[in-house]
Amino acid sequence: MKKWKKRIYHVISIGDRRDTLSRAFDIFIVAVILLNLFVTFADTFDELDNLRPLFNAIELVTIIIFTIEYILRLWTAEYLYPGKSYWGAKLAFAISFYGIIDLLTFFPYYLPIMVPGGIVAFRILRVFRIFRLFKINAQYDAFNVITDILYEKKNQLFSSICLLLMLMVASSLAMYSLEHGHNSGFDNAFSGIWWSTSAILTVGYGDIYPVTTAGRILAIIIACLGVGMVAVPTGIISAGFVEKYTKIKNSMTQGEEHEVRFITSAVNHGHSWCGKKLRDIVLPPQLLLTVVMRGSDQIVPDGDTVIHEGDVLVLAGQHFAERSDMNLREIVVGEEHPWVGDRICDLDISRQELIVSVERKGRMIIPNGDTEIKKDDVVLVYRKGSDAARQASASRAKKERKK
Repeated sequence: MKKWKKRIYHVISIGDRRDTLSRAFDIFIVAVILLNLFVTFADTFDELDNLRPLFNAIELVTIIIFTIEYILRLWTAEYLYPGKSYWGAKLAFAISFYGIIDLLTFFPYYLPIMVPGGIVAFRILRVFRIFRLFKINAQYDAFNVITDILYEKKNQLFSSICLLLMLMVASSLAMYSLEHGHNSGFDNAFSGIWWSTSAILTVGYGDIYPVTTAGRILAIIIACLGVGMVAVPTGIISAGFVEKYTKIKNSMTQGEEHEVRFITSAVNHGHSWCGKKLRDIVLPPQLLLTVVMRGSDQIVPDGDTVIHEGDVLVLAGQHFAERSDMNLREIVVGEEHPWVGDRICDLDISRQELIVSVERKGRMIIPNGDTEIKKDDVVLVYRKGSDAARQASASRAKKERKK
């Protein structure tokens, strides 16, 4: 049962491109979401009353599918939150953003059954189904780009919105001062805010407008400033799109890969090397401490150098380049790298390759077969075999020819 439970989790999860069943489920659930929304809209047309029994049947089937999906996601929540307890994982999913969306998708359908007297009142809750579109966002990373841009540009957007609010308040008070007593539409400062909002955002309802000459001149100035102020956040978001897609195209399509020559190690609190001199530390025979980074200082160590807490040690393999049967490489996993979402035991790698470590958000993970590779992971891969030997041999031959 545990094996089947884990398999179900991988199927209903997102991102496993090589799992045919998982991809088929993703496509199926997106189709069900769109079908449910179509029926919800079509049900509002009186001209389609003869098709209402069909719409009700489709709605019932899609709601049952959503209910089963929610139950399965709740059942397998411990794999989504491996660091939590059994019930803690289920609670974490239930109160998560997507968990609440999943619940609101189908739960309002059952409310009239449980409380028959409130059928009309509960029908308005069907509007929550529109939030099911967020599940499509989760299926395709391209839809999440806009949320990333809004988060990255939040400071600039906040500043532009503050300037816009300042202009609205200032223009409303100025217009109230000019029009009050001559125009019944400007009874108080709030009337000025309503006018400034419609003018600056170029809505222009026309229910309130200035009648004095000074008020009209001020309105022209505010309207011109409003066009520029509204364009500021639009430009910020547009520039963010360009930067994001350029970054994805240049560095995140398949990730970065380069040879490793040095390894860094942070000396944390309680480390066995803290307070010891370098001469008293036993390093592996082929390992050499080259630099000690202490704050902004870079120290070239000698035997009397004392290791302090917080130091970052730069270690190098002395005979790394001379080994013809060894190759060590570091892979920075991009968002579209084929390893994203896969467990190490499922990776399509040679038997001559071994993943020795995974660095995730500054934390080093000693991997096992069930470790899942995620976006922005730094994976250290050890390769031993004929490919590395041929590369080293070709490199030595090239050097000899130059000599």
